[in-house]
Amino acid sequence: MQFSTTTDGGVTVIRCDGRLNMMAAPRLRSVLEEAVEAGQVRLVLDLEPTVFVDSSGLGALVAGLKTARRAGGDLRIAAAGDQVLTVLGLTNLDRVLRPYESVGQASHEW
Repeated sequence: MQFSTTTDGGVTVIRCDGRLNMMAAPRLRSVLEEAVEAGQVRLVLDLEPTVFVDSSGLGALVAGLKTARRAGGDLRIAAAGDQVLTVLGLTNLDRVLRPYESVGQASHEW
């Protein structure tokens, strides 16, 4: 999995490209922690190019949410595909990590 980060208007967008599984989850946790440590606490994960998420990936998402909220911010997910949305729904995490249709929608509702 590859991660790319952009910041615009105080919102940091992290694009997750590939499979968010046990191999990629530790790197995502690090990317999110580094962003928060740098003062970027309004985070949007662009999951459009994410084709798969497993329990390790979900754990990284929850850890990132907790890290952002402890710092006074939030973590939002955007543009998730069917597989990701299904997993979020089955685990009821879509109630905590409310999915947004697009990065723009997630960013502008702050």
